[in-house]
Amino acid sequence: MRAPTSSRPAPAAAEAQPVTTREGVLAVCARAREASRAVRPLTRGDKDRLLLAMADALVAATTDIERANAEDLRAGAESGLASGLLDRLRLDAGRVGAVADALRDLAALPDPVGEVVRGQRLANGLEVRQTRVPMGVVAMVYEARPNVTVDAAGLALKSGNAVVLRGGSAAERTNRALVHVLRRTLEACGLPADAVVLLDGGGREAVRHLMTARGLVDVLIPRGGADLIRTVVEGSTVPVIETGVGNCHVYVDAAADLDKAVAIAVNAKAHRPSVCNAAETLLVHRAAAERFLPLVVPALRDAGVALHGDASVQAAGSAAGVPVTGATDEDWAREYLSLDLAVRVVDSLDDALEHVRRWSSGHTEAIVSEDVAAVRRFVAEVDAAAVMVNASTRFTDGGELGLGAEIGISTQKLHARGPMGLAELTTTTWVVTGDGHVRA
Repeated sequence: MRAPTSSRPAPAAAEAQPVTTREGVLAVCARAREASRAVRPLTRGDKDRLLLAMADALVAATTDIERANAEDLRAGAESGLASGLLDRLRLDAGRVGAVADALRDLAALPDPVGEVVRGQRLANGLEVRQTRVPMGVVAMVYEARPNVTVDAAGLALKSGNAVVLRGGSAAERTNRALVHVLRRTLEACGLPADAVVLLDGGGREAVRHLMTARGLVDVLIPRGGADLIRTVVEGSTVPVIETGVGNCHVYVDAAADLDKAVAIAVNAKAHRPSVCNAAETLLVHRAAAERFLPLVVPALRDAGVALHGDASVQAAGSAAGVPVTGATDEDWAREYLSLDLAVRVVDSLDDALEHVRRWSSGHTEAIVSEDVAAVRRFVAEVDAAAVMVNASTRFTDGGELGLGAEIGISTQKLHARGPMGLAELTTTTWVVTGDGHVRA
């Protein structure tokens, strides 16, 4: 791989082209398949130099990216896109810098390719090793979060894969600008631009065609709302890693440290309410409610949170001068993605666990408690991709957990669960080395 050159114009092949037909979608996937052969044998040094060059190129192109993003934001506002989704869509200079830093962080991580998962020398002298290898072509279908475009590309390339990207229409101009930079950098480094391809145009039909590109795409990862994920999971003939919506709970136990509980509840809800690891429901043990609710209700109000609660929470809100809307089953089931929080007082840990079992999306659940037995039981009985103990749900994030950028948070139970980093984008090959061995 050669060092990147200056900002020379890229050839036409490096530009994303609108794709509207099944033949067009399959042709894009076939180009990615061909490009994956050039990415697969890259050394760690090659891949890291590529990621660092991409990070620098993104920062250098900040003005162009911001210009494209401003057009998407304007169109989104005119079409009535919700404030939380507009926040997900926004890429200012600081966020572009953060996206570039995520690539730099990826470059600093170990390369999973070639890692021996397990191995042994058999009694007959055969040496057996199960070794991580690239998937080949990873496809990603996602909605209005353009930072995912770069995260997915970086993770795919570092793990030795090519990537097919299909972003939401709300971010189409931003995604074009980002992919333009990434593809130019690939070519400047002597690699095929089609190691990163963007499916542009074609509407929902393009997604349906991508879902049937079996043999060209090795794995498809949907990331977005429940409808998108369900459509891909139910209709794809390409293997799917299911990411899930985040109906996440914070449970404040009878033995909770109330200062910790207030800080965690406010952070889990208000730190960034538009993301999947934000808390949507706060459960409070009745034995702690009398002391805790007068602390947390005004703290949440001061953070701009609108409360939806049961009768006990409404009474606490009335006493504190904080309006609380009556909660219904719709609130317990809802992923708000906004500064709204459902709050319920439960009679016991059993009741809290039953509520979580009924309404959880299996993403992230948190307990705040100093009771070791309660914590152990919560961790053992909650069925979720991540369980937080005396910590905010906002920590379910690849970067926060030391994985670098993440391609998504899997709520399924096969192959990958929780934040999906580099290792989750590899499969394995069994390498068996003998010395003329034949089977008797």
